[in-house]
Amino acid sequence: MITVLLADDQPLVRAGLRALLDTEADLTVVGEAADGAEAVRLAGELRPDVVLMDVRMPELDGLAATRALTAAGLRVVVVTTFDLDEYVYEALRSGASGFLVKDAEPAEIRHAVRVAARGDALLSPGVTRRLIEEFTARPAAPDDRRLAALTGRECEVLARVGRGLTNARIGDELLMSPLTVKTHVNRMMAKLSVHDRAQLVVIAYETGLIRPGGSA
Repeated sequence: MITVLLADDQPLVRAGLRALLDTEADLTVVGEAADGAEAVRLAGELRPDVVLMDVRMPELDGLAATRALTAAGLRVVVVTTFDLDEYVYEALRSGASGFLVKDAEPAEIRHAVRVAARGDALLSPGVTRRLIEEFTARPAAPDDRRLAALTGRECEVLARVGRGLTNARIGDELLMSPLTVKTHVNRMMAKLSVHDRAQLVVIAYETGLIRPGGSA
């Protein structure tokens, strides 16, 4: 059973998400928060598998709450009103496993919760790429100190993770098995102190390995 905490200041939104998730045999909503501070408190008490977090909330905004929760090892999916919300990039930098648009299809929302719960990131090829490209228009120099911790092969893998490629596609390009790619990805996450691929994508842009537009 995947447990979910809902954090949104609109009761109707919370009610709709609860109705959507509680109908699934493997999903259950264990709590609701009307602001970021309450979300942090309830998450500490309930330890849900996934927190669905609104961005604009009173007391403590969703970004600050996300930073607090991901620092505590919890998985957060940020929920935005618009698919070009300028806060989404910062949410990914804050450790969110991905994001949803509030008018997403029910199946997308349920899928997002399951993906985050199993430790993966929501890297929508379309919306995520546009957001990252728009809000990483100021990448650091390619000699960013974070890259110094990686091997040349790991940098090659990181560049392709940044382009949104799957392990299988990366393996095809670099002539290695998907399992070997996964090993490289896990080692990079440990070296860079991140917990999922969403943050690796951000780093790929920030360090200049990937330029807005998708070129390595």
